[in-house]
Amino acid sequence: NREYMKLVLAELDRAENIISDYLNLARPQIEEKKIINMTEQLNEVTTLMSSYASLQGAFLQVNVNEDMYTVGDRAKLKQAIINVLKNGVEAIKDTKGYIKIEANIDKVRDRESIRMVVKDNGVGMSKAQLDRLGQPFYSLKEKGTGLGLMVTFSIIEAHKGTIEYLSEEGKGTEVHIVLPAYHQEKSEEVQ
Repeated sequence: NREYMKLVLAELDRAENIISDYLNLARPQIEEKKIINMTEQLNEVTTLMSSYASLQGAFLQVNVNEDMYTVGDRAKLKQAIINVLKNGVEAIKDTKGYIKIEANIDKVRDRESIRMVVKDNGVGMSKAQLDRLGQPFYSLKEKGTGLGLMVTFSIIEAHKGTIEYLSEEGKGTEVHIVLPAYHQEKSEEVQ
């Protein structure tokens, strides 16, 4: 009976995660538009994820520029970044590798953007796998639904950003996230 109880509880957790992902897809993507200090946000997320990474045998390396701001929904962006980092950690779990997180201001044609690059030395993906990323129910995880990455793509696009995956089997993956930068005035309050 105990084995069945463990199995039932594990499956309930999995069902809860699937339902949560569906609800995130159904909700409007940006519920609150606020100025977000992305430097603080990224440092907070990497602090949160570093213990998860070390439990899986991975090491996080962080290099984030100061004073990077964007406008959007803080909780949604946090969720998207956590999803990307979690996927990276799970891709290197057997290889005991690293994840590098870099973020800086990029200037293209007089428009400034925040460019975040999350790079791991995990198992990598084939071209066919890359082409299917972000589709519902496509996952490389044994118990994955593919909805987490679909939600991530949706959140980044709702923030007028872009997300791009570059990968090669056996050599790891790079995720490039670009968001519009916002210039913080000294008199404005930061969220």
